[in-house]
Parts: sequence; structure tokens; C-alpha cells
Amino acid sequence: MADFDAVLKFWGPIEADYAGNGGLVLNRLFTENPETQQLFPKFAGIAKGDLAGNPAVSAHGETVLKKLGELLKARGNHAAILKPLANSHATKHKIPIKNFKLISEVIVKVMEEKAGLDAAGQQAMRNVMAAVIADIDATYKELNFAG
Repeated sequence: MADFDAVLKFWGPIEADYAGNGGLVLNRLFTENPETQQLFPKFAGIAKGDLAGNPAVSAHGETVLKKLGELLKARGNHAAILKPLANSHATKHKIPIKNFKLISEVIVKVMEEKAGLDAAGQQAMRNVMAAVIADIDATYKELNFAG
């Protein structure tokens, strides 16, 4: 609970610009981990130089951060939110679990830059994301998805 509260103290600036921050998260994910761009079929053909400011990338980033906001505000009571997400990412999108770890680190960096997430908040966010990813992984295992 304390980790969720520590992260939520810094969530306001992220929530205030979900599209801008979400676009930044995905752009940085694709730049730092180029192989991840191929996991998004609608973004696979976009040249690196055209990713920044691309409205579709920003829109998807907004979706990612809004869902993360729901998870954070659920303060660990997130099964109803997370189960459908894990299911679709296993069965439809086929997203390997390691990619959730990659985007988590990008989100920590963006929150540090855009919301002033301090060292304690960064550790809290890593703890929260580790718990969320473990729950996603459990669903993956139930579905026999070797993500």
C-alpha cells in the first residue's frame, strides 16, 4: 500500500498530460529497445524519425498510462483490471513478459523527468511494477503462454 501511495504522490503531472507523456514513454521505449516497435503492428513501419509527435503513438501511450493510473489507484486490488489486460497481451498481442519490464523502466525515467519522482518513489514504482508484472506472468502461465 505504501508503495502505491508513494507513486501516486507523483502521478498528477503524468495524468495531466497522458497523451504527451504516453507518447514520450513509447517513443523512448522504441528508441532504447528498437525490437519493441515490431510488437506494435500499426507502428512497425514508422521510421524512427517520425515516431516523435506521431498521433497514433501518443494515443496508444495515453491508453497505456491511463490503464497504469487505474492499476495504481486500485492500490494492489487490481485483479479485475489486470486479468483482461494480461489475457489480451498473451492471446491476441503475444507480448513477452520481458517487455513489461522494459516499459516499466522507461516509465520510471519519464516520471522522474516529468513529475520529479525521487529515488524513494522510483523504488516504489519498481516494486509496484514488479508486483503487477508477477500477476501478468501468473495469468500468462495459466494460459500456457511462454511470454
